[in-house]
Amino acid sequence: MRNRLRVIDLARTAGISVQQVRNYVETGVLPSTERTASGYRIFTGAHAEALAAARETAAGHGWPTARVVMRAIHNGDLATALAALDESHARLDRERSDLATVHEALETVLASGAISSAAAHRGMRIGQVARAVGVRPPVLRLWEARGLLRPDREPSTGYRLYSRPELHAAHVIALLRRGHYPLATIDAVLNELRTTGSPGRVLSELTNRGRDLHRRSLDRLGASAALYAYLQYLGHTG
Repeated sequence: MRNRLRVIDLARTAGISVQQVRNYVETGVLPSTERTASGYRIFTGAHAEALAAARETAAGHGWPTARVVMRAIHNGDLATALAALDESHARLDRERSDLATVHEALETVLASGAISSAAAHRGMRIGQVARAVGVRPPVLRLWEARGLLRPDREPSTGYRLYSRPELHAAHVIALLRRGHYPLATIDAVLNELRTTGSPGRVLSELTNRGRDLHRRSLDRLGASAALYAYLQYLGHTG
């Protein structure tokens, strides 16, 4: 058989163990192998091509998706492979859209001055906060039920007490709700603000996430090129 490869050489080219190569065959990441008369697996250039494609796919989409894709290809089920890739691209697109929405919402908050302009003493009651924000108390209770607000409770009476940060949060929620932002986006903005404590740091973090999305998108592009080359090698692109 031409172009026969030793399993150890195949493993070395990918920087993995011989056992990992065997595992890839068993799980369908690599195509099935023939065996010699003495029972040894026979690896060829097809396995080297598949291994390169699998690793590029994993780099772009993660190993769970890569395993589904490679198994489907080797089972002759190209439709399932393409559907898995489409789903992975769609997840990245949703993440990009969500990030853009949160970024826009935060910029809306910063432009409004809602974070810095709210002045309150410690421990405002719900009625005071409702008047300051411009909503009715039941609305504040709803936002609390949705996990957006986290007021303390007065030990002796059980009344809600809103600290300065929670009053700021109520202003942010009210502002974004008036802009028709969904609760999930508002929750993401508040979580970012609570985590960093600084709007500037939040914007910086969102920018970093945007760069990460850009890199991951390029990784997916590389995976697409490698997979297409492998499909061409198998004669599945005609």
